[in-house]
Amino acid sequence: MADTPSLIETHNLIKRYGDKVAVKEVSFDVYAGEVFGFLGPNGAGKTTTIKMIVGLLQPTSGTVKVAGYDVQAQPLQAKSASGYVPDTPNLYAKLTGRELLRFVGDLYNMDKKQAAQRADELLRMFDLAAAADDTVDSYSHGMQQKTSLATALMHDPKVLVLDEPTVGLDPKSARLIKDILRQMAERGATVFLSTHILEIAERMCDRIGIINKGELIAVGTMGELRTLGKTGETSLEDIFLGLTGGAEMAEIAEILK
Repeated sequence: MADTPSLIETHNLIKRYGDKVAVKEVSFDVYAGEVFGFLGPNGAGKTTTIKMIVGLLQPTSGTVKVAGYDVQAQPLQAKSASGYVPDTPNLYAKLTGRELLRFVGDLYNMDKKQAAQRADELLRMFDLAAAADDTVDSYSHGMQQKTSLATALMHDPKVLVLDEPTVGLDPKSARLIKDILRQMAERGATVFLSTHILEIAERMCDRIGIINKGELIAVGTMGELRTLGKTGETSLEDIFLGLTGGAEMAEIAEILK
């Protein structure tokens, strides 16, 4: 993808907590028009890496660029070019859905009329129009998850970073979000998502990165990842378990059945 601009660039990212190294010299690029899956076992360093990408954590060393902006040296520009959806929605509970979206529009200095129109579009898109004037604390988890994604899309970001975006969603809502993410990539945006649902990653992602014990151990397309398999694995689940050492646990679970 030499001719395609890189919209996320990480170079030798390291994050330490005392003597513990949570992320060890992680380097990768994610390109415009790409859906990139970021996978790893629990505690592997996924969320830590994501928080460094979106500017919520400062790296111990190394650099991150988003849309060409250094996240530490140019935080406002980097954050203006990106949207972030955490694994657990953290919203202003006493605002209505409509008020929340318009508030986010103000944060990004959007024209008020444009922000109001965009908010209405997103509320309809996510099937939230009927609850638009209810406070967010009255929303179900799934509704809050969709509202969180709507806030991230308010300013039409070049880079969208999502941590477990489909957790708690019904199948219809999960399908809608997958369609929206693919459409964003087709328009030239970068979508970076972490998920434990390997079937989603296998179907949706153009390339996949796998992190284990803080180290990036593989990056590539499904075809490229298959060449790394130890016993000719073809599914992402088998490749993932083979690379992260989870194959033995899977065998034990199969025996226990």
